Amino acid sequence: MAPPEKTGRSPPPAPPRRRPRMVSKSGAERSAYFARREAAKVLRSALQGDARRRAVGSIKSLVYSPSIRNKKATFALVCQTLKHLPLIKEVFAATNLLSSKWKRQEELVYVTAYDVLFGQDIAMSGPVEKFLMLHKNELQSALAKLYVREKVKSIENLLLMYQTPVSSKPRYVRVNTLKMDVESAIQELGKATTVMKDDLVPGLLVSPTGTDLHDHPLVINGSVFLQGKASSMVAVALCPKPGWKVLDACAAPGNKTAHLASLMRGEGKIIACELHKERVKVLEASIRKSGAHNVDIFHGDFLELDTMDPQFSKVRAILLDPSCSGSGISAERLDNLLPSYSQDNDTDAANSQRVKKLAAFQRKALAHALSFPAVERVVYSTCSIHQTENEDVIKSVLPLAASLNFELATPFPQWPRRGLPVFEGSEHLLRTDPTEDMEGFFIALFLRKQLKKRILRRQTGEIFFPFNKVSAMWMSNHYKKKKEIKHV
Repeated sequence: MAPPEKTGRSPPPAPPRRRPRMVSKSGAERSAYFARREAAKVLRSALQGDARRRAVGSIKSLVYSPSIRNKKATFALVCQTLKHLPLIKEVFAATNLLSSKWKRQEELVYVTAYDVLFGQDIAMSGPVEKFLMLHKNELQSALAKLYVREKVKSIENLLLMYQTPVSSKPRYVRVNTLKMDVESAIQELGKATTVMKDDLVPGLLVSPTGTDLHDHPLVINGSVFLQGKASSMVAVALCPKPGWKVLDACAAPGNKTAHLASLMRGEGKIIACELHKERVKVLEASIRKSGAHNVDIFHGDFLELDTMDPQFSKVRAILLDPSCSGSGISAERLDNLLPSYSQDNDTDAANSQRVKKLAAFQRKALAHALSFPAVERVVYSTCSIHQTENEDVIKSVLPLAASLNFELATPFPQWPRRGLPVFEGSEHLLRTDPTEDMEGFFIALFLRKQLKKRILRRQTGEIFFPFNKVSAMWMSNHYKKKKEIKHV
């Protein structure tokens, strides 16, 4: 074949070879590479939420969301990175390696640094990995200086100086009776672990500490929910009847909403209210997973709901589980690993400005819940151990509650731990203890006494109000101030 004729022009350059995204020696290295990226994504959400004090979800819920593929490896990396994060930050501070370029990928740098310093040998794969491996000696030298400064000989002893011990608790599983009966759930879960019925909460099962059921088919398809005992007590305390109209005032992430639907056997209507867009998505996923068809999700502010609106005027039960400090479940949520944990759990935490602002919102929300004209049962619950968010909130609304013919009832009367004795009637309140019960919850149940109601006639029809002069004056003042309410 004759050679091509010369034209005097250089031939066009060959197209550049696309650089492979990563060079990997094995499937394990590929898996570790992608797990680091998924862990960085979770870490970013957790740290940003912690900094704003408004988490989209717990660390566990972020890891076990549908968008995370390699859940076990990602969960381990996130937890280990957070445990070592104070040390990692000190190492970077000593080396000045975290320049503005890498600051944009800060979370991935931290996750990869954990692998470089404390974890497994990593492949020279992505740019962050290459950068840190290039400076590995500097990082290790800075870490060695920390050993000398703190006078320790092992990483375990060094970590103890930065961490708060965490107690472990049994694994609780709530059966979603919309999809499966309790006995069938026991039989299926029993193939993987030891499982028993809880002696207090119907449909709640308990397995040994350390049992991991996140990947179990029944959890994935929503036949059972991983939910703590105290959290499962809240919907049972409200005890809504099938066919009722029920309002879940601050519904996300949706475990309690799904529990309400299960208790109501899917009959009646549940309005699940959630203000924040990101949490609405989490709520929608939970309800979809539960198979509850009687739940309407309302994206809006509970405090702005018009109690006279026909959509809400016939609500008979309200579950109010408002934003709180989360001081009672820090270990369960793994919040003890987050930077704000030590600040929020010191001796002055109950009197901090954050807790006071939360309590102000909680009082307004509870007063609003009691104001719905047809409501018969209201449960107020928090996952806080602070009196400021619990007994003090209840005490503040008691005059209004009495004027609206509400009284405190006693949920789970056999439960030994009751409210702090700071006002008459606090024995009706329920507390769980972070040490004894491995989580700290608070539950108050208001029941409306069945008395004759005044009827106020309006053009829209007859609306029933158990009002007297005291409650009318209070509500008038309450609605004048509603526009000034700022959420925490």
